Amino acid sequence: MNEQHFLADEQATLDLGAALASRLGAGQCVYLRGDLGAGKTTLVRGLLRALGHAGSVKSPTYTLVEPYDVAGVHIYHFDLYRLGDPEELEMIGIRDYFDGHALCVLEWPERGSGVIPPPDLTVTLAVEKQGRYAKLEWADG
Repeated sequence: MNEQHFLADEQATLDLGAALASRLGAGQCVYLRGDLGAGKTTLVRGLLRALGHAGSVKSPTYTLVEPYDVAGVHIYHFDLYRLGDPEELEMIGIRDYFDGHALCVLEWPERGSGVIPPPDLTVTLAVEKQGRYAKLEWADG
C-alpha cells in the first residue's frame, strides 16, 4: 500500500511522524530515505513526541543509534550515514536490536544493505519547491 503526502513545513513533517506513531509498534522496521536536510530526523521527532517522549531528539549521526523507551516500547533510531561498511553493524550487535520487541527506525538504510532486515514501511522524503513530499510504502501483508 502506497501513500503520498505534501508537507508544507516543519510542523507538517512533525504531524506526519505523529500520525505514524499510531500505526507502528514493537517488532517493526522503518526505513527513512531522503537527501541531507530532507526532514528524516524531524519525522522521527514527531513520532517520538506523539508517543510521549519529552526530551530532545537528535540525529544519531556520530553515535549510530539513539535508544528511547517510550510508553513501554523500545525505539531505536539509527543513522547509518557515516557507516563505512555494513559489516561494522555486526560489531555493535545489530541483530540484538531487531529482536521483535523494538521499533527500529533507520536513516540511510542502504548503507546497511545485507545486514539489516527488510522494512515494514519505507518513507522517502523529497524536497520540492516550498515543501516536501513524503512517499510511504508499506510492505505487503
